[in-house]
Parts: sequence; structure tokens; C-alpha cells
Amino acid sequence: MKRFLVFTIKTLLLLFLVLVALDVVYTQVYLQSSNRGKIDYVYNSEARNYDVVILGSSRANNHFVASLFEEKELKAFNYGMSGGHLFEASLLLKLMVERQYTIKNVILEADLNLSNEQMADGIAARFLPYIHNSKTIEKHFSSQKNFNQLFYIPFYRYVNFETRIGFREMFFNGIHKRTVHLDNLGYYPLGKNPNANMKNNLTNLKPLHNKYYEEIKQICAANNINLIAVMTPMCTNTKGLDYFEKVNTIYPEIHNYENAVEGDQYFSSCGHMNDTGARKFTAVIINDFFKK
Repeated sequence: MKRFLVFTIKTLLLLFLVLVALDVVYTQVYLQSSNRGKIDYVYNSEARNYDVVILGSSRANNHFVASLFEEKELKAFNYGMSGGHLFEASLLLKLMVERQYTIKNVILEADLNLSNEQMADGIAARFLPYIHNSKTIEKHFSSQKNFNQLFYIPFYRYVNFETRIGFREMFFNGIHKRTVHLDNLGYYPLGKNPNANMKNNLTNLKPLHNKYYEEIKQICAANNINLIAVMTPMCTNTKGLDYFEKVNTIYPEIHNYENAVEGDQYFSSCGHMNDTGARKFTAVIINDFFKK
């Protein structure tokens, strides 16, 4: 019995040391990468200067053509992340400020993502390699129910989010294999989709007094950043469009551009414009906020 206990303890200790070693190796690889996605592009960067930074979900990533700002001599980058929530947008802005970015304007897509305060697992996971190296990231995740496991159990986060930050992604980071996420100054154009379902129903969606939207407002105010919060277009056949009016009831400062681009020929899906629609919409935003 004594031998068995000793063997068990040695095995557990060895397993713990292996997990610690793997955790260190994976983390060091991520700390050397800056061209796989928008999170590592910011985290492993030094101060940058922007006239316009775009934040939000796919409805930012697919809707704001950063090169059109550049044509107006406005240095811009689209940091919108498909699948992301305001949880991730707020944290990304915190990291930019921490790295002493000079930002004149933030365009924030704040519409459907106001309806929740949850983290988007697939996007939030990409911050986790840095959780032991960044007090900002640690604090941002500290309110999450699985924080203790993510922070204190070595290698747990890499196993739990294996498809996002596991071996395959670590390997590609290690060989510095690029992705398309940083192409086109962060903007991801969509084509026309003849099989798209051009219907949507927002009836059961309710905007919140959103904690992370409030954080973004506070960060911008504290750092003299002009915040331009907007709601972006939906396709014609959308039920529950009064959702956007409800947003303005809570946050009247958010500009409602839900109907700025009309016609399903401008949409790739009901909630996402194609490249033609995005260019049309971006031109409206530039004209309304950046016309000299």
C-alpha cells in the first residue's frame, strides 16, 4: 500500500511538472507571435498611431472598409472580430491603451452585441495565452466563473480551448504562418451569396445597460479618444427592428444607421453586408463624421 501511494504521488507530481513545462512552452511561443490574428497583433506590439480604430463583432469586421479611410488620409485599422462580443472589444482597447497607442477616433459597432455581457469563448480564448503575463487580461477575466481553473491550473486553458489555442494553433504561431485576419487593414470583405437566408428576427433580443460598452466609453473619455458608436444595417426582411429604437432609449448617443444601406443586393446575409454594401456604408460614415 505504501509503495502504491508513493508511486501515485510521484506520478501526479510528474504529471504536474509536465503540464507546467507544456504551459511555459506554449506561452513562450505565443509571446513571440504577432501575425496570426488581431489579438496577438496588438498584444505583442509597441505604440501605434491611428486616426481611426474600428471595434466590434463581424458587423464591424465586414462593414467598415479601412482602406477608404486611408484614401482620405486617415490612418485606420479594422479590429472588428467575427464572433466577438463587447467583452473582447473592451479588452482589446485596454491593451491598445496599455501599449500607448495614440488613437484619435474609435468607431464602435454597438448594436446586437449590446444584448449580452458574456465572453465569446472562441475569441476570448485567444487572450488566454497571456493571462499570466498581463494584469489587464487577468483582471478582465477575473469575473468569469471558470477563472480559477483558467488561471491556476497549468495548461488547463490550452486543453479546454484546444481548437483555438491548442497544438495546431501553437505550431502555426511558432512558424509565423500568417492568416487573412490582418489583410485589407483588418477589413474582411464578403461576396454575394445567392443561397443566403435574407430573413432575421430580433423580436426576442433586448439591449442591456452593458458593462463592457460602459467600459469602452470610460476608456475613451479618460484617454481623449473620440468615441463614435454606431448601429449598422440589417437586410430588408428583418422582424423586430424596434430593437434599434430600444437601444437609443438606453443609449441615445449611439448613432442608428440600421437603414443607411437598403436593398438585399448589398447583403451577403441578413446581418452582414457584402463588399459593395460595406463600401457604400463606409462612405456614409466618412461623409457624416470625417468630412473636411
